[in-house]
Amino acid sequence: MDASTINELLAGSVGGAAQVIVGQPLDTIKTRAQTAPAGMFKGPMDILAQTLRKEGFFALYKGMASPLIGIAGVNSLLFAAYGVSKRLISPFPQLSLKEIAAAGAIAGAVNAVLASPVEMFKVRMQGQYGSPSDKRLRAVVTEMWRDWGFRKGIMRGYWVTVAREIPAYAGFYTAFEFSKRKFADKYGSQIPVWALLASGSTGGIAYWLACYPLDVVKSRVQLRATPPEGTPVQYIARELALVVRESGVSGLFRGLTPSLLRSIPAAASTFAAFELTREYLKEITGV
Repeated sequence: MDASTINELLAGSVGGAAQVIVGQPLDTIKTRAQTAPAGMFKGPMDILAQTLRKEGFFALYKGMASPLIGIAGVNSLLFAAYGVSKRLISPFPQLSLKEIAAAGAIAGAVNAVLASPVEMFKVRMQGQYGSPSDKRLRAVVTEMWRDWGFRKGIMRGYWVTVAREIPAYAGFYTAFEFSKRKFADKYGSQIPVWALLASGSTGGIAYWLACYPLDVVKSRVQLRATPPEGTPVQYIARELALVVRESGVSGLFRGLTPSLLRSIPAAASTFAAFELTREYLKEITGV
């Protein structure tokens, strides 16, 4: 592993931690919008109000332990896979936007290996509503492993996560690079931090627009008491049909509003933390 890949792994860890801390409250609202029983909430603001009233402020950070522990690895793998993919696709540093999209798609597919279990445990923690029977993360992990094993328990929802991550990160990196290059045309190669934040936000918005409604399917599959049956294509199609039958076409986009709102500060902080850390490491290591 060369030094530039190690730098990307370390910078990705810092970016991942920033993403969780900034974005977790809106992520909790998003997940509950996607998975709550019909009629439990009237909308995102009602989810926020009821969560604060019944469970307190820190309930918005429910499930944070899983992504905070795992997101460093997830984002490290993502950014490292993206860096390696770019170098495999082209030996030249300035890739076209089509090549950026291809590298992002590859990175997303690789990233799903870690993202799937991290997301599954987060979703199962966020799907608890403050009752005395609520479980801690350790108990949830133990239960999934004991009852279902690795493939149907720990890695539940893996293939729908792969299907989500491929278009999501193709959009994510393409939008980020497009915005960053537009700012670079005006400000030069050293763009201001606010422009980096804006570019990251653009990437985050593109991520969610590209991955819906598969994110709804993923959350529902990972929260359900039993693993999905059939091939990935079959259970994804069946879940999409079930959502439409239960809630109409609008149900396929449940949670999109808090996702988009969350993406602005979360993606901005992720990219800013990653880029600034990588530049700092580059100055120290020279690569």
